[in-house]
Amino acid sequence: MGMLHEECGVFGIVTPQPAGLAHLTYCGLFALQHRGQEGAGITVNDDGVFTAHKDLGLVDHVFTPQILSGFPQGTMAVGHVRYGTTGGNLRRNCQPMEVNHRKGKMALVHNGNLSNAGRLRSVLEQRGAIFHTTSDTEIIAYLITQARLQTDSIEDAVRLAVPQLEGAFSLIVMSAQKMIAVRDPHGFRPLCIGKLPKGGYVIASESCALNAVGAEFLRDIEAGEMIVLTPDGELQSDRRYAGTAPKRTCIFEYIYFARPDSVLDGVSVHAARKKAGALLAASHPAEADAVIGVPDSGLDAALGFAEASGIPYGIGLIKNKYIGRTFIAPSQTERDSGVQLKLSPIRETVAGKRIVLIDDSIVRGTTSRRIVALLRNAGAREIHFRVSAPPFLHPCWYGTDIDSEENLIANHHTVQEIAEIIGADSLGFLPVGSLPQLAGSDGICTACFTGDYPTAVENDKSKDRFERKIHG
Repeated sequence: MGMLHEECGVFGIVTPQPAGLAHLTYCGLFALQHRGQEGAGITVNDDGVFTAHKDLGLVDHVFTPQILSGFPQGTMAVGHVRYGTTGGNLRRNCQPMEVNHRKGKMALVHNGNLSNAGRLRSVLEQRGAIFHTTSDTEIIAYLITQARLQTDSIEDAVRLAVPQLEGAFSLIVMSAQKMIAVRDPHGFRPLCIGKLPKGGYVIASESCALNAVGAEFLRDIEAGEMIVLTPDGELQSDRRYAGTAPKRTCIFEYIYFARPDSVLDGVSVHAARKKAGALLAASHPAEADAVIGVPDSGLDAALGFAEASGIPYGIGLIKNKYIGRTFIAPSQTERDSGVQLKLSPIRETVAGKRIVLIDDSIVRGTTSRRIVALLRNAGAREIHFRVSAPPFLHPCWYGTDIDSEENLIANHHTVQEIAEIIGADSLGFLPVGSLPQLAGSDGICTACFTGDYPTAVENDKSKDRFERKIHG
């Protein structure tokens, strides 16, 4: 792993009259493509009849015009874009996950990662459960299904299942008559709701997906809140689990994962990244001729650094728009070669110059070293590397594929040693104490930097035991 791996994106839509929901869901997933590039899926509910398609690949590859035209009109639909981590990149791990049981049907999409997945899977297997995927999502589906057989409604089943889950889960559950959205009590992963112009609602991981389908942003779903929607326009909010745990939104949603045009929990992602750059300029200044960012998530921070420092902002690296995020490639060899295919330096900006280079993270250092080498070869005289996040010291258990401690370069080397390894003249990381300023509160998860996990984890700090797992 050379850089961060991200999690998944979820999307749900409910309309009062049958409409082309497959196309609208496609548009929503396209806006969320940055959250997962290995697989995509859509399930449309047409009067209780579920029609689904899912496969490996990008959204526009999975859903050709011919595939989309085969979907019926519907009043509800859910969709998912997936990024798999250490488990197999298999079609059966794609979502939505559908379940048929005695009381009806259910389609489920999930963003996050359960920190007690191993224990739950073991308990369910002892009860006779047979798992067909390596995803946490199937665990959640089993728990909801078991509860549904003992309850009168799908929402009651979800209420019974939620207390058994630990870790990160932003869920959308679709039954024949209802759609339910749930955000875990810590609020690790984002989830928001919007309203369509002609009636109906949209639920999505990020507000940028609401914009893509013309929905008006209403609000973020609260940590611990459950929303129940029906096609006739009914909206119910259940906050019985809200406030039962401290808020801990993943800070990397602001630093890296989310699109700059999204607003998460009332905070502009673009503004948060500019703030990170300004804080870097104050904590780790440099004498330089130009500030450049690594596309895409480093650009906003670079702009903030430039404005705060007075050093001119420049475009020093161009991204090939037809190549996805480098780290998405399944193997290290593919990720390494992808850096050169993906990024090209602009010599007029960097040749003979002292450069401040802004990126969002350094994991193993492999990608950072290759980017520095690109700029050196383009004639950069000095490269002062600045990172808009603190050093990674611990793995993440909540949906971000931050690797085991032995694979994190900052866990074994000083800042000066890392600078030498990646070939930079100097190196500076954003201080941990600055992170609350990005999100506008202390309600953030910083466990990958501090080791202070908001929930219990089932293992030591190694991820070896979970090699077969897939982030949902």
